[in-house]
Amino acid sequence: MPVPDADSATLWHGLRDGMLLLQHCADCGNVQYYQQAMCRECGGENLAHRGASGRGKVHSFSVVHRAPGPAFKADVPYAVLLVDLEEGPRIISTYTGGKPEDVVFDMEVMLVCEKINDEITLPRFRNA
Repeated sequence: MPVPDADSATLWHGLRDGMLLLQHCADCGNVQYYQQAMCRECGGENLAHRGASGRGKVHSFSVVHRAPGPAFKADVPYAVLLVDLEEGPRIISTYTGGKPEDVVFDMEVMLVCEKINDEITLPRFRNA
């Protein structure tokens, strides 16, 4: 399970509310995912959180047939996605709502916020 920290708390609160929040740099216009204290492009600290559209395309993927550990044993097979978000950043996530073998390159996907417990909601993607 992810462990929220001071830098990522806003991200996890947004997901809990059903929205993926991206950081937008007011200094250079960079949009970034995963939350950090400064812009990875210009080093500025003038960052604002804005909700993402939730739309993207599969840049790459891999279907996992052998669980990397006991916690994932019931999940195999599953598809791990590298998604190009409409806003620019890429996010690594998993596919939901269909068979892993249905995933293809450039497939349009949509965000699904999957509640795991009261603290953690995970960003996953389904076929759009």
